[in-house]
Amino acid sequence: MEANGEQYAANFSSIKEAQKRISLYIHKTPVLSSETLNAMSGRSLFFKCECFQKGGAFKFRGASNAVLSLDEDQAIKGVVTHSSGNHAAALSLAAKLRGIPAYIVIPKNAPKCKVENVVRYGGQVIWSEATMHSRESVASKVLEETGAVLVHPYNDGRMISGQGTISLEFLEQVPLLDTIIVPISGGGLISGVALAAKSIKPAIRILAAEPIGANDAAQSKAAGRIITLLETNTVADGLRAFLGDLTWPIVRDLVDDVITVEDKEIIEAMKLCYEILKVAVEPSGAIGLAAVLSDGFRKNPAWQDSKKIGIVLSGGNVDLGVLWDSFRK
Repeated sequence: MEANGEQYAANFSSIKEAQKRISLYIHKTPVLSSETLNAMSGRSLFFKCECFQKGGAFKFRGASNAVLSLDEDQAIKGVVTHSSGNHAAALSLAAKLRGIPAYIVIPKNAPKCKVENVVRYGGQVIWSEATMHSRESVASKVLEETGAVLVHPYNDGRMISGQGTISLEFLEQVPLLDTIIVPISGGGLISGVALAAKSIKPAIRILAAEPIGANDAAQSKAAGRIITLLETNTVADGLRAFLGDLTWPIVRDLVDDVITVEDKEIIEAMKLCYEILKVAVEPSGAIGLAAVLSDGFRKNPAWQDSKKIGIVLSGGNVDLGVLWDSFRK
């Protein structure tokens, strides 16, 4: 797919190829619904449970597509990435399944549960400072020493294509969806979802959900160019990255709007996922529900005819100590 004559980093063909490549390795995740949440929102909600994906998050789709795309000469040297979260674990697991090394640069402030997942899946942890500069410089050094292949968490066509397989499943499971709400950070997930969904169903709406304390995507959409923030402040640790040069054109052209929500709304949505859906989600995973329940969405006349809404529960890797603390606030 392309718009305004611009070719994107992924397309419907690359997403369908990714589905063939990874289908034996990933879970086809279930879709849940709740009459209680439907009544609260005034819509029919359908929850795509990527928190049940291998590795506990959607990231395994893109990571396995990237790893399985490597030729033998590339694969034998392994893969490297820098990540503080679910991509690190997903790439470790994908590499383990192919029997190749994974070198994972992790900042020292990463959530404990996500570091433990990397170790559990056999990734080799290399520590960096918390800054992006440190992460990238350490990763560059590892690349130089190992000859491994860099797999970026989101700014990579293989990652975007893998994440797009969510839409192939979702629209097969619930063909009547008129809107899909997706968390946004670096943009890999929503780029893949938008490319696939709008190829299948051009009129479908794709809405991004973003924390107010990390609202660079909303600012970027308003400005028509990539905006980065000096700092982010949100409980959603998976939504603190900024758009990349490969994800931005897709977000710019195919994402219909960005809904921003407060952290307190995210935490309340997490509670509802636990109490009503009986599903463990991390803050980033609950933000789609928070968006649907927000005044900004419910009172916006532009979305009044969004009646059958798909919500991507993107992940369930939550640090339980942090979770209990957030619930007490």
